[in-house]
Amino acid sequence: MKQEHKVMTSSRNIRLTRRAMLKQTAAAAGSVAAPLVVPATVLGRDGGTAPSNRITVGSIGVGMMGRGHFRGFAGYPDVQLLALSDVDPWRRNDSTKTLKEIYAERQPSGAFHGFKAYSDFRELLDRDDIDAVVIATGERWHPAISVRAAKAGKDIYCEKPISLTIRQARTMVETVRRHNCVFQTGLQQRNSPEYLKAFEMVHSGRIGEVKLAYVSASSVSQYLNLPAQPLPEGLDWDMWLGPCPWHPYNYRYHHSGQPKNVVPWSCNRAFGAGALTSGLVHNLDSAHAGLRKDGGGPIEIKPAGIDGAPSLTFSYADDTQIICATRLEQGKHFVPEGWDVKTPIVNFGVLFVGERGWVHVARYGLLDCYPKYLLDGDVSKAHSVEGNHRDWLNCIRTRRRPRADVEIGASSTILSHLGCIALWTGRALKWDPVTEEFQDDREANALRSRASRQPWNV
Repeated sequence: MKQEHKVMTSSRNIRLTRRAMLKQTAAAAGSVAAPLVVPATVLGRDGGTAPSNRITVGSIGVGMMGRGHFRGFAGYPDVQLLALSDVDPWRRNDSTKTLKEIYAERQPSGAFHGFKAYSDFRELLDRDDIDAVVIATGERWHPAISVRAAKAGKDIYCEKPISLTIRQARTMVETVRRHNCVFQTGLQQRNSPEYLKAFEMVHSGRIGEVKLAYVSASSVSQYLNLPAQPLPEGLDWDMWLGPCPWHPYNYRYHHSGQPKNVVPWSCNRAFGAGALTSGLVHNLDSAHAGLRKDGGGPIEIKPAGIDGAPSLTFSYADDTQIICATRLEQGKHFVPEGWDVKTPIVNFGVLFVGERGWVHVARYGLLDCYPKYLLDGDVSKAHSVEGNHRDWLNCIRTRRRPRADVEIGASSTILSHLGCIALWTGRALKWDPVTEEFQDDREANALRSRASRQPWNV
């Protein structure tokens, strides 16, 4: 026992030393919003960041999203990827090859060997030389890996939705806070210029008081029992399932090899809740940011057709509403002046409706409003947008909370779970955002959590 205690203490000291060193480097570099500038005394011989001052990162899950993340982080001179983990041997080997090629191009010898791949993420978390992890598995794994990463002293970048249940999301917040981790959720619209401009237009009162936001609609999944198919060679299916109940392997859940889409497993409610949590969470998060509802929640959720709700509707104590809709229909939705009913609410988009106009924002630079003159002048002065990755890296050095902190991730994830539960039960639900309980509804309250296979319970 004494020997084990010494090892644990030593590991903790190593982590604290690394954090202190990174924070000291950040202090020398200036404010969090400024580009990272490291003093010449700590630079490497080639003018790049010295190895001792790089943030060391491990990547857990290298499907379509995970591959995008590690390619992005590999491009930062102050980041060094040291390891990855995936249960699929093809993805594990192919991603290792890709990363070695990226780093080898920067070496005089044209070769790079300082990288390791694991089939079990726990081996990666055991390494004291890794400062932070990127979690891009399915949401079934997000809570178990995040909690273990926090306890191991790692800072965390976790894809959305951060959890499979409401209860898990709250446990994640508590664990991250207890271990003082810097946690960034993959809600990148929080760090996108067009969204920040839209939020500022709402916050500054340019369109008057805003009590309504429309967000592009999504669907929920149901339980599926797809037939068993031959297991791809080397795929650790039991580890792929992780906390979820046993299901036989089927191609639709996981294509071994080159990923064909982002969240194929979400078709089955056992593994996810469908587009409502994997996609709509972005839209709901942006609506919360614009309406300044962070940290709060609705008091009632209604599916379409219940008590006159035109479509899935979230109602708040101050009479604000968020309504899911692909298109606005006269006689069904409130259609603001200047809005063409033939125009869809774009995917990942939000339409903020105010007393004096509206703002429609979506990805790839879409920003429209009515009246048009509201876009005149410099709308956004205060933000130097560097993206979700850079925001997280800066905060690892300063120990500040990033724009999509774990509490933000939990709030928006819980909101999407509330929508799922309302659609699954098919009725209006009263919700207490403080106690996080449904009022007088045993069935709905039971859906706030799920049983997990051991040892993955959170």
